[in-house]
Amino acid sequence: MQAQLIPQAGGNPIILKNDITLVGRKQNVCDLVIDRPSISKLHCLVVKTDGLLFIRDLGSTNGTKVNGQRVSRGAILPGDELAFASVKFRVHLGRTVPEMNEKEIGTEMLSGLSQSSKESASDVRFFTGDSVS
Repeated sequence: MQAQLIPQAGGNPIILKNDITLVGRKQNVCDLVIDRPSISKLHCLVVKTDGLLFIRDLGSTNGTKVNGQRVSRGAILPGDELAFASVKFRVHLGRTVPEMNEKEIGTEMLSGLSQSSKESASDVRFFTGDSVS
């Protein structure tokens, strides 16, 4: 099963390659780094197991939400909206990438996002190893 987080502000999907993905602001520790003050250093875990996807908040200050509901842990279904603080993604499970180019991650960073809720895709940068896109 391939799990993808599709940024609601636009941009390439983030493919979660690992069975456990640590999401947060802390570089060189988190698998998915979101460089925003509203994101905790260690925000949450996204876990893939037996074809299912689960979320566990790690006591983040601004919370993790599934479909607008703040959660401490729970299952994530295809099509769900997943929000780390105010940074929102649509969850996609499966092999195909919906209408976008795929971007695989081991460790990636979302940086330069404006504080506005109307973030543009041009404000998002992904770091994968030595390359920046």
